[in-house]
Amino acid sequence: MSYLTLPAWTDADGDGKPLNAVPMVLFVHGGPWGRDNWGYHSYHQWLANRGYAVLSVNFRSSTGFGKDFINAGVHEWAGKMHDDLIDAVNWAIDNGIAQKDKIAIMGGSCGGYATLVGLTFTPNVFACGVDIVGPSNLNTLLETIPPYWKSIFNMFTRHIGDPGTEEGKKLLAERSPLTYVDKINKPLLIGQGANDPRVKQSEADQIVNAMTEKNIPVVYVLYGDEGHGFRRPENKLSFNAVVDLFLAQHLGGRFQPIGEDFNGSSIKVPTGADQIPELKKALE
Repeated sequence: MSYLTLPAWTDADGDGKPLNAVPMVLFVHGGPWGRDNWGYHSYHQWLANRGYAVLSVNFRSSTGFGKDFINAGVHEWAGKMHDDLIDAVNWAIDNGIAQKDKIAIMGGSCGGYATLVGLTFTPNVFACGVDIVGPSNLNTLLETIPPYWKSIFNMFTRHIGDPGTEEGKKLLAERSPLTYVDKINKPLLIGQGANDPRVKQSEADQIVNAMTEKNIPVVYVLYGDEGHGFRRPENKLSFNAVVDLFLAQHLGGRFQPIGEDFNGSSIKVPTGADQIPELKKALE
């Protein structure tokens, strides 16, 4: 099951299809053992306000559809789980909802990983990506599992790959976006919390450093007082202001100037501020 939100003015008759195809954001949920639900979704509403269709997909491994559906994702990170997302994108294109050359992929945690997969495994599908606290290297992700997750470590290794075996390590490397960093050819924005206990800052640092070494542009936004996701309202507002500009630059939607949106936030941009002129100006 998937959920589609359209800008109100593009769907005057309410049939769930815009008069003309529009830019789209594929917004991927985290987990992967979670799901998208029917109801108010602040990111959907905000992005639709900017002129984007927003599509969220309950890809295999999502909860709420039975054990078989969850287990269909075993060893399918960057495999059939990603195929489900691409199938949904193709559906949106084929049905005149999304403009083929103006589709972004965005998400947090596992959704951030999906973003990195999108730009490495299927580099020609998306116009840009927004990764929020997403892992880039599955081997190091499992090596740094926090203590309070030790009880479910076996579930992770069963579903993703076992780093205790050579076969498992190979699988994890094969499904890690970091392995294919040289395939990134579309703009990427990464948001990370320095105190993240689940997806360490090193996950973002690894891919940012690899991209920098290969002269591949990336915008890296770091918060020294945040963990797994952004909690302080000032930080959330500042990051969304950056996303607003980033998506407008690459998808063509409308945006709100930064203004005072950085006030009280701990935003730092170690890399790539010059790729978004208004961001660079706001940081000066």
